[in-house]
Amino acid sequence: MFMGKNRYLTAQEAATELGISLDTLYAYVSRGLIRSEASDGQKRSRWYPLEDVQRLKKHKGEYRHPDKVAAGAMQAGTAVMESAITMITDDRFYYRGHDALTLATTHSVEQVAALIWTGDFSAEQSLFSRTSPESMLARYHKICPYLAGLTPLEAFQVCLPLVALDDIAAYDLRPEAVAQTGARILQLLARVAAGGQHITQGIAQTVQQGWVPHDEPATALLAAALILCADQELNVTTFTARCVASAGSTPYAVVCSGLSALQGIKHAGQTERIEAFLRETDAPANVRSSMTSLLKRGEPIPGFGAVFYPVGDPRGKLLLELTAQVYPHSPAVLLAQRITEETNDLLGERPTIFFGLVT
Repeated sequence: MFMGKNRYLTAQEAATELGISLDTLYAYVSRGLIRSEASDGQKRSRWYPLEDVQRLKKHKGEYRHPDKVAAGAMQAGTAVMESAITMITDDRFYYRGHDALTLATTHSVEQVAALIWTGDFSAEQSLFSRTSPESMLARYHKICPYLAGLTPLEAFQVCLPLVALDDIAAYDLRPEAVAQTGARILQLLARVAAGGQHITQGIAQTVQQGWVPHDEPATALLAAALILCADQELNVTTFTARCVASAGSTPYAVVCSGLSALQGIKHAGQTERIEAFLRETDAPANVRSSMTSLLKRGEPIPGFGAVFYPVGDPRGKLLLELTAQVYPHSPAVLLAQRITEETNDLLGERPTIFFGLVT
């Protein structure tokens, strides 16, 4: 219902228009993303300007041509359309109304997973306190010897369909059951990534113990990285996974499909090019000449120029800042800082999440 010449919506109408819950709407208001005004001077009755709601829904005007936006996004591996989980603005993004950059430094991976899956941080306890079936763990141990030499993504795709054979509960597709299966899968992937490390203190700690057991400060960085990568609207990976989920597939099949899309060179697969660029550059003194060589060959600087963030990818910026705080004298950090400065000066481009992850 539009009220008056300025056209206002009730809270329920605004939430329906955006496809979100009332709690998420109120969170958007508290963060200044939508204005809220008293109705006829009554504090308990609030109206929400339609223009604010439409601005969020249009997402910088790109949704006037959804076919073109989706086609371009599919080509670039970027976001395709908004979801009820994530909202992106020019320099921030939110999970169910909560600033994801803040969550990355204040909450655990499990808490954010619970928020995304159920909308409730406190669901973490019920989701992650249960142990996986013994038969599922036994099959995992049989697979382990065959994972040596594989990248984490390759190992994930080997493990998931085989371990799924012993997780019969994964066929229960009720929302609460799917979330529980998601928790088992997340713990499995952490264990695989950590080289078989037992899940004892949490997802981030497990990966830290498997990768850098004597470097406890790395735990917070790994947690931040995982949280910042948890969702990014309906990008090509999420879109693929949701298509498979819509067919009534199990969460294991859904995750496998998303991982296949994730490995593409236009998506997370570009990390290999970033790694090669950093290895070839080697030291801050070589940055300008290395960049010049790339540009002369008509190649972009890998890891820079986030299309969907006009003022730069806030995830990449935060990861680089956090890494520099923990390892201020690291050669890799110093090299990344120099590349970031040079690329911004020469091209006006800023680092993406993938550059931050590789650093």
